[in-house]
Parts: sequence; structure tokens; C-alpha cells
Amino acid sequence: MELTGGCLCGQVRYRSTGAPLRQFLCHCRDCQRSSGSAFHHGVAVPREGFTLLSGQPAVYRSTADSGRAIARHFCVNCGSGLWNEIELRPGVLGLRAGTLDDPGLVPPRYEIYARSKAGWLVTDVLESHPDMTPVPKPTR
Repeated sequence: MELTGGCLCGQVRYRSTGAPLRQFLCHCRDCQRSSGSAFHHGVAVPREGFTLLSGQPAVYRSTADSGRAIARHFCVNCGSGLWNEIELRPGVLGLRAGTLDDPGLVPPRYEIYARSKAGWLVTDVLESHPDMTPVPKPTR
């Protein structure tokens, strides 16, 4: 699946050709603060299929609610958050779905950090996890 997107001012543009790995809402306080919203709608894609088409975003590095490193890429001109990279998932980018040309292509499938979800937000149609999504156990 090809996904294209960019920032508000159009200075930064990107394309992802890898199939989405995860489509989620994150309610952690870091995502709430960095997005300026009640949650972050993320689409995890393989870094391998990601291409920066134009612009040079800045990066803000910090420690996430999980205690792991996170790098948030954003446009230096308009400030739009574009994608995140988290230490937990090397080789994967978390695109901010609102920056996609067609965010309707990747609806969220589940929510994480639901313990921090705004009380007025109803998302009862999604699989919900109080923290990070559980890692699948290996089959024998």
C-alpha cells in the first residue's frame, strides 16, 4: 500500500510503500502533549519502504511514558509533527495519520495507554490496552 503525506505548509513530503504494520490510537500523556490533542492516531510502517520526498524535518528526542527513547520528526517551518521512531520498535516509523493525504485509508484498529484516555472520549469499538500492546507470545 502506498501512503503519501506531508506537513501543513507543504515543505516536507513523504511516501511509504510498505504495508502498514499497526494502526492505533495512543493516549499516553506524551502523545497528548506532542499532538496537542486527546490522542495520537498512528500508523506503523516499515522504515525500509519510507522515502522523504522533500524538506528536512527537525527531530526532538526525549524519553516516552514507556521509559524508552522516542524521536519525533516535525517540520521546522510550520511545526507539524510528521512521524515518530521509538526505541522499542527499531526499523519502524509511526506516521502521524493526520499528515497523510488520505488518513481514511488507515483507520485505527486498537488503542494503547487507554489508562490515560480522556474520560469524555468514547472508543468502545476498538480493542483497548491500558499500556503498550502486548507482544505476541511465540507459538510452539
